[in-house]
Amino acid sequence: MTNIPRSITVFCGSAAGDNPAYAQAAHDLGVLLANNDIKLVYGGGGIGLMGILARAVDDHGGEVDGIIPEFLTMPEVMKDAPGNLEITDNLHDRMQKMAAKADAFVVLPGGIGTIAELVDILTWKQLGRHDKPIIVLDIDGYWSPMAALLEHIVDRGFSHGDLSAMFRIVSSVDELIQVFDIPQPV
Repeated sequence: MTNIPRSITVFCGSAAGDNPAYAQAAHDLGVLLANNDIKLVYGGGGIGLMGILARAVDDHGGEVDGIIPEFLTMPEVMKDAPGNLEITDNLHDRMQKMAAKADAFVVLPGGIGTIAELVDILTWKQLGRHDKPIIVLDIDGYWSPMAALLEHIVDRGFSHGDLSAMFRIVSSVDELIQVFDIPQPV
C-alpha cells in the first residue's frame, strides 16, 4: 500500500532567498513531482522559488495548477508562470482553493506569506478541518526558528496538544521521497 499523493500544494517564497540550496530544493522537488505524476498546486507566480518549482515541474512534463489572487496578476509576478492558472478574488479564496486541491502540503523556505500559509494550514488541521500530511522542508535549517516558536507556544500553554505531531520536518527532497514512499529511480 502506498501513500503517494496525487497532488501536492507547495507553499514557498516569491523570492529565491540568499542560499542557492533553496532554489536547488525547489527545482529538485519540481522534478520529483513531475517524474511521479504528482500534480503541483502552488501560488501561481513565475518568480522566486515559486517560479523555479513550477518551471521544473512543467519542464519535466508534469501538471501545474497555479492559483493567484487578482491583485497579484501583474506582469512582473506572472512572468513565465507555467501551467493552468486560476484567478481568485482574494488571498483567502486562494488559500481555500489550494487546500481543497491538495492531498498533502509541502512547505519550502519563504517569507511572511509562506509563514501565513503554514500557520493557516496547521490551524485548520488543529481545528479538524483537514487531516492531510504537512511536510516542512527545512533546507539548511531555514525553518528551525519556526519549529522552536511552535514548541514555545506549546510550552507556554497556548496550544491544545502537541503542534509538532501535526507536521513533519525533513531536511531534503530525498527525505520527502521516503515520507511518501515514492519509488527510487533505478
